[in-house]
Amino acid sequence: MMIDTGEIVAWYHEPRRRGEDRYKASHGQEHPMDDSDGADSATEERAGSGGSAAGPADGTAMSGRDRRMLTRVADYQWGPPAGEALFAGEDVTVTHTSSGRPRQVRGPAGRLVTYATDGRFTLGLAGGHRLQGELSDGAYRVVVGSESEPYVRDGRNTFAKFVSAADSAIRPGDEVLVTHERGDLLAVGRAEVSGEAMLEFETGMAVFVREGNDGDN
Repeated sequence: MMIDTGEIVAWYHEPRRRGEDRYKASHGQEHPMDDSDGADSATEERAGSGGSAAGPADGTAMSGRDRRMLTRVADYQWGPPAGEALFAGEDVTVTHTSSGRPRQVRGPAGRLVTYATDGRFTLGLAGGHRLQGELSDGAYRVVVGSESEPYVRDGRNTFAKFVSAADSAIRPGDEVLVTHERGDLLAVGRAEVSGEAMLEFETGMAVFVREGNDGDN
């Protein structure tokens, strides 16, 4: 079946307005970090994914400033109340790059998110669990059945032929939750095509899985 390119790259869908659109409407800027200096990407790469040149590898308690900024970014990316869901609690820690930019955010159950150089978060499984309980109406969900479950839990990618439902507002590159039809969180990862295309396609990757839920999490 031939699908028009405009349908595959579905940048905006009603009735649910995306976090970016709500943020721009209320704050008058494209991204929560547009009014800051950002960070040097080369420095951030040198800091690595496990810690920071500026602090301990397991991070330090999140400051109020970091919490406010990262909450705005999460609300921008997934819509409220994503920021509150991800970063609530005094036991959340954060690492920083040598330039002072937040990098890894962790909770007691593991990595919540990584703040990437493009100003967006990549999800950890612990962060996926937190978002799952707060994002409503199937937002950012890709649903599969029992046939795919063991493979996705093992961290293998999710393919379109096995997707039974998907949020129509998902765009390529979005960080999403892969769930079972019964509601269990199976994995977190990056959407490779739009939510609509996942349901239309019979071949190809739907979600690049970053971390699977092997049952111990």
